[in-house]
Amino acid sequence: MANKLKKQKHKVAHFGKTRYMWIFGMLCVIGLSTKAYIDTNIFKVNRIEFYSNKIPLDSKLTILQLSDLHNKVFGVDNETLIDTVKQANADIIVLTGDLIDRGTNDFGHVFSLVERITAINPNVFFVSGNHEWGNASTEAFIEGIEQRNVTILNNQSTELTVGNVTLNLVGVDDAATKHEDLNLAFANVDQASYTILLSHSPSILDRYRAIPADLILSGHTHGGQVRLPLIGALVAPDEGFFPEMDKGIFEIGVNQFLYIDSGLGTSMAPIRFLNQSQVSLIEISREK
Repeated sequence: MANKLKKQKHKVAHFGKTRYMWIFGMLCVIGLSTKAYIDTNIFKVNRIEFYSNKIPLDSKLTILQLSDLHNKVFGVDNETLIDTVKQANADIIVLTGDLIDRGTNDFGHVFSLVERITAINPNVFFVSGNHEWGNASTEAFIEGIEQRNVTILNNQSTELTVGNVTLNLVGVDDAATKHEDLNLAFANVDQASYTILLSHSPSILDRYRAIPADLILSGHTHGGQVRLPLIGALVAPDEGFFPEMDKGIFEIGVNQFLYIDSGLGTSMAPIRFLNQSQVSLIEISREK
């Protein structure tokens, strides 16, 4: 009788332990799924600062960078993105490639987005990414955003004056698909002014030893898209597994920086984890 009672107690204890483990497992799944949903579908504004003695005293320049949208829509007709553009009130908006996916055949959402962005701010600039070049309707897409008052910097530069800040904005077509022409892009650039290069892929640094820009703004990597604690990014385009240059700020020379924005959308797998979707609000001012 005692042995029977002992076995029954053991079964109850085992059942209770199994139940708590099952509940714990379910809570972990729910928590991880919620985190992945937030990181994939709710973007943040990443605010960063750079300094240069090429910027006049008591002056600053603000740039809003949108990268790697991959035709994703945030809110009804991208209302969430539009509200963020309005609130940022940046001097310049740069679109650093992969607005669409290579499989996108309806450009309606992106065309509507850029129309509304250029209505808010006329200083909107675009460079192509690998997905634009991989799309079957590359030319139609580029023409479409150009017709909507976006300036296409396809291996070209332009000089801008914002307040009392004069800068060069240089753009190259996607380096990952070998459409860039760096020499052509920098042909008429005055190095005395602060110079920003827009290059969708940061791999342009692998192809050119010296790039005469104070700041390079890139995307392409998605920050690895999926990251793990302590490990970081698992894989990134052009860099393979456990990439070093995945996202953020990298000093590449004296007072020369690369900034890789981890972007808004996804490719391959429609998920982000520990790597929240983002736009970047960049402020450049006089060196401290």
